Amino acid sequence: MTTERPERFDAIVIGAGHNGLVCAALLGKAGKRVLVLEAGSQVGGAAVTREFADGFAVSACAHLVYQLQPAVTRALDFKPKYAVEGLDTVALDRAGAHVRYTGGELRGAGEGDRERYRDFHRRMTRYAGVLDHWLNRPPPRLATGDLDDRLGLIGMGLRLRRLGKRDMREFLRLIASNVYDELDAHFASPLLKGALAFDAVLGTGLGPRSPNSVMTYLYRLAGGGEPAVPAGGMGMVTADLAGIANNAGVDIRTDSTVARIVVETGRVAGVETVAGRRFDSRTVISNADPKRTIIELLGTRHVETGFTRRIHHIRMQGTAAKLHLALDGLPEIPDLEPRDYAQRLVVAPDAHYVERAFNPVKYAEFSPRPAIEMIFPSLRDTSLAPAGKHVMSAIVQYVPYAPAGGWSETARRALIDTVLQTLRPYAPDLESRIVASELLTPADVEREFTITGGHWHHGELALAQFLFVRPVAGAAQYRMPIDGLYLCGAGTHPGGGVSGAAGRNAANVILERDKT
Repeated sequence: MTTERPERFDAIVIGAGHNGLVCAALLGKAGKRVLVLEAGSQVGGAAVTREFADGFAVSACAHLVYQLQPAVTRALDFKPKYAVEGLDTVALDRAGAHVRYTGGELRGAGEGDRERYRDFHRRMTRYAGVLDHWLNRPPPRLATGDLDDRLGLIGMGLRLRRLGKRDMREFLRLIASNVYDELDAHFASPLLKGALAFDAVLGTGLGPRSPNSVMTYLYRLAGGGEPAVPAGGMGMVTADLAGIANNAGVDIRTDSTVARIVVETGRVAGVETVAGRRFDSRTVISNADPKRTIIELLGTRHVETGFTRRIHHIRMQGTAAKLHLALDGLPEIPDLEPRDYAQRLVVAPDAHYVERAFNPVKYAEFSPRPAIEMIFPSLRDTSLAPAGKHVMSAIVQYVPYAPAGGWSETARRALIDTVLQTLRPYAPDLESRIVASELLTPADVEREFTITGGHWHHGELALAQFLFVRPVAGAAQYRMPIDGLYLCGAGTHPGGGVSGAAGRNAANVILERDKT
């Protein structure tokens, strides 16, 4: 450790993911002296754009923006730049009878399904509004007797009552239900049911028949707005957030891996990097996942055994992989309209297909027929590929974190071959156009982005890990059980997605603390 006197800051943020940048920028705007320490060579965490083959770049993990909270963009006066906005979802059909939907509009299905879809989307959007209200504020604590918590719970109850008795009962029924049965009760089109089921479980360790998969669908809707492809990839979103933070006086330092959170006399005193550099602050905010923060950076000796046990048992093994393809041209997808290549394309022929794809991952195997979301971002954003060439970015659901035998080169090649075989009936010439490829399994996501288990949400979105109990009971309001330590990442309320809500909420909790 160096002997130079540590620099002192009002707050130190560990990690320059989008939530960490939002939190730092808001604290900076409030006049705080803030330091952000990022282990990687660029800001963004998992929301980065990087080259994966010569001349070909891609959003490395998340590739669509659909949950960025208006409360966040207003607070930061932030206007993201999009290459494509309001994407349609195109459910691909082998015979070319593709189904398309965006918002409450549906094309390609029967008239009955079109009418029922409008009603379904209106109703689900209304229920999602109940969650939406709570995305942008800390959830009240349960059974504390604190007046603010009691008022918060009363407010939640009143908001539910505004739905009306019938819709309130329906909301409470749905919240723990499975999306498979709900879709089967409303629609005839297998393609529509498959795509909506896929929407509900994307990025989770749930199948369509899993309890509370309706809740994850509502959470997806609660972000507001339709999916968009950011200009320059997801890295431009976080680069712009970093610029806002810099303008607010925030000091952002990359290639600065935090080794430990320093504790003195029972409270946080700062951090120390792997290079031995110490920085002092009585407020440390971690954008890392809860397990890494408490078990690795803080050390379990500083918290009670019961709290450590709850942190240890957070479910956070990822089940989604990412496949990037560099192409010498767009593949031919029969009967796909030219404009559709710039949309969101989904391979999920029916809800039962998605459920069958889920089954193998329970046994640490990848599906022989995975459900897939893919986009061609270079179609509208020419900065991502050489002239005349293209990038395909695909999310592959379901892929285990730790398959039997590990992720050997043979296993990785087998997964890529499986994905290409699954896509072959939809895009027969895709394989002949591949120049280069990159696969990121959940284990790769863990290694590259330092996310325990490689789970995009920093922990499963399940009722036992949601709202009042995210990440765990007793730590749902961003404060950890040691003075001065806070979380601001996706492992906290409200969860994952590029929304910025967790970062904003954490900043507001800290600023409110400083008023007292």
